[in-house]
Amino acid sequence: MQIGLGSLASLGTNFSQMSWANLLMMAVGGLLIYLAIVKEYEPVLLIPIGAGAILANIPGAGMGLDLRAIMAGEQVEGVFLPLYEAGIETELFPLLLFIGIGALTDFGPLLSNPRMVLVGAAGQFGIFLVLLLALATGMFTLSEAASIGIIGAIDGPTSIFVASKLAPHLIAPIAVAAYTYMSLVPIIQPPIMRLLTTRRERAVRMPYAARVVSKRERVLFPIFVTLLTGLIASQASPLIGFLMFGNLMRESGVVDRLVKSAGNELANITTIFLGITIGATMVGESFANLQTLIILVLGILAFMLDTAAGILFGKLLYLITHGQFNPLIGAAGISAFPMAARVVNKVGLEEDYDNFLLMHAMGANAAGQVASVIAGGIVLALMLR
Repeated sequence: MQIGLGSLASLGTNFSQMSWANLLMMAVGGLLIYLAIVKEYEPVLLIPIGAGAILANIPGAGMGLDLRAIMAGEQVEGVFLPLYEAGIETELFPLLLFIGIGALTDFGPLLSNPRMVLVGAAGQFGIFLVLLLALATGMFTLSEAASIGIIGAIDGPTSIFVASKLAPHLIAPIAVAAYTYMSLVPIIQPPIMRLLTTRRERAVRMPYAARVVSKRERVLFPIFVTLLTGLIASQASPLIGFLMFGNLMRESGVVDRLVKSAGNELANITTIFLGITIGATMVGESFANLQTLIILVLGILAFMLDTAAGILFGKLLYLITHGQFNPLIGAAGISAFPMAARVVNKVGLEEDYDNFLLMHAMGANAAGQVASVIAGGIVLALMLR
């Protein structure tokens, strides 16, 4: 009977320790899981993050990671602390993910149409504008504003890598925003695409006369990009280096076992650990506040500005080429590879069922993947001088 009464007393204590912030973050975690399962929005990312958020907010369970306490040097314990210290503090998880992404990425469409590099560059506009907007709020330091701006890369590993160096205490809201908005590409982008383009522009056909890309070009490309990036923005070398290492293995054609491991086992295991650890940092007391809300708003604004800038640049190319370039391609200049390219193709097919833009969009999307990493490196280079 004493054990039973003690258990009931402990249960009552746990309920009494539950705050509105814990309940809110549990609801957020549940929402992420709902989007992953019911709507099938990036389930491999949102399910671990959502599960981590729920676990982190169970009173007395010791599974939450209060990043502000960690940054302040306070004694912090928990089952997720070793994962945080080993994979996020050291930036290891984002780098391992980039090996997998590189192993899965085909840069052939970009190499066959190099002008798509300009589209990828235009798709990073929101990063730098939102950096200025974050500063204008007066709530963030320059380093914090730079970390928030990188959400516009729509690239979770890049966002985490930059934030871990410039504003570690903001990793949780920045990572959640980056991954959530990446999963919502099919919802966020199409209205902007339709708003900024006419039906005539969306119906422009772009015959795909693919230039044959040789194996030599494919092998030299990752090496060249790594060296060039290192000379222009050395701070981006870890990100671009690991991305291009994965791609070099893919294009070499002689290490299929390593390519399969990088694109499957390595990427999947890292995604699980990264997602659930990021979720564990969503502790109600430190996460549910006005600052987090502003970060989420600025993050989606960066995403929308990136999309708009890419489309407007596409409209410029439409004018320069006398109507031979479909402005929708510009929306694929972000880093959400290959989802953004698929969305562009889908919106194009809505206007003309025989108008296939996928290969052109894949070229722009691959350029956006590289451009986002370089943009992150440029931000780090400017901030860490």
